Amino acid sequence: MAFKRLESSDFVLSSDAISSTLWSNQLTTLTAFFSSSAQIAGSSGKFYLTAYASSSLGSPEFDIAYGNSQGSGSLAYNSTVTHVSPTSTVYGQYQDLVLGDENTDFAFGALTATEFFALSFERARYKESLLPGSLTLTLRSSSATLTLTDNSRIVTIPQYVGTNRVYQLVSGSNGAVNTGVNSGHTSNSGSYGWLLPDIGTILLNPRALAAPLANGGLTFLYSASSATVTPDISPNFSLFTAINGGASFTLNSNETISSNYIFIRARSSEYNYSENPSFISGSTGEIIFNSFINTPRTYITTVGLYNDTNELLAVAKLSRPLPKDFTKEALIRVKLDF
Repeated sequence: MAFKRLESSDFVLSSDAISSTLWSNQLTTLTAFFSSSAQIAGSSGKFYLTAYASSSLGSPEFDIAYGNSQGSGSLAYNSTVTHVSPTSTVYGQYQDLVLGDENTDFAFGALTATEFFALSFERARYKESLLPGSLTLTLRSSSATLTLTDNSRIVTIPQYVGTNRVYQLVSGSNGAVNTGVNSGHTSNSGSYGWLLPDIGTILLNPRALAAPLANGGLTFLYSASSATVTPDISPNFSLFTAINGGASFTLNSNETISSNYIFIRARSSEYNYSENPSFISGSTGEIIFNSFINTPRTYITTVGLYNDTNELLAVAKLSRPLPKDFTKEALIRVKLDF
C-alpha cells in the first residue's frame, strides 16, 4: 500500500441545480383534484383539506388551510371564548413559521392582511425547495378565471421575511408576468399572495381573490364571515373548488447537488510495486520474479482517501483494473456527491 498527500489543486468543487416536477407519478401538471369525504366530515376537516391527484386518493399532493387572526371561518373551540378557533390557530402557526414573530401581520404587496389561504406541499414532493419561476396556478370561480405565477424573473434581489425567501404572486404563467393593469395586485387588496420556496408553501390573499373582476379579482366567495361554518362550505373547500375548477397546477422542485472532484495522479515512477503476497516472498520480503525488479507491472483497482491520521474516509473502486508500470502514468478522477 502506498500513500500520497493530495494538494489543494487536486480538489475541484462543482454545483449543479436539478429540477423536476413536484407531483407524484411524474405528472408535469395536475388537471384533476380529489378530496377525502371522510376527512371533510372528520375533525381534521376543520383545520385543513388534503388534495390528491387520483380518485383512489393514494399519496397526497398538498394541503389547503385557511388562517384568520380573528378566528373567523370556523367554529370556535369554546362558544364562550371569542376569536379562538382552528383558523386563528392556523394563523398563529404560520406567523411563527414564516414571520418568526407572533405580533407581526402578513403583508401582501404594500397592504397588511389578517387572513390567508396556505398551500403546503407534501415534503416528499420536493427535494430542497420549490423552483421559482415554474409556478402556474389557475383558479376559477363561477364568473372568472385567474392564472397566477411568481415574480422571481422580474426581481433582481429576493425579498426576505424573517429567514424565508418571498416572491409575490402575480397574474401570469411559468414565471412570465402579464403586463395588464392588475398584473401584480388588485385595487385596495395588495398582491395575490406569496411563494415561499424554501419551506414549500404558497400563501394566497383572500381579499385579492375576492375583489371584483374589474379590479383583477375572481369575485371569489368564501365563508370566512359565517358564524356557523360547516366543513363542506369552509374556506378550505371553497379554495379547493376554485383550484379544481381551474384544472391546471404546475410547479417544480429544485435541488442543488454539490460534487467534490478529487484528481489522483500516479506518476511514471509511482505505484509500480505492490505489497500483495503474490508479488513478494512472505518469508524474505523479496520480489518473487526477477523480471519484476526492473520491469514491474501492477494493476490499480482501488483508491482510498485517508485523513492525516491514516483513517480511511472513502473508497473509490475502478470499473476495471488499470495496468501500471514505469512507462505509464494514470490520472484517476474521484467524484463525491453531497
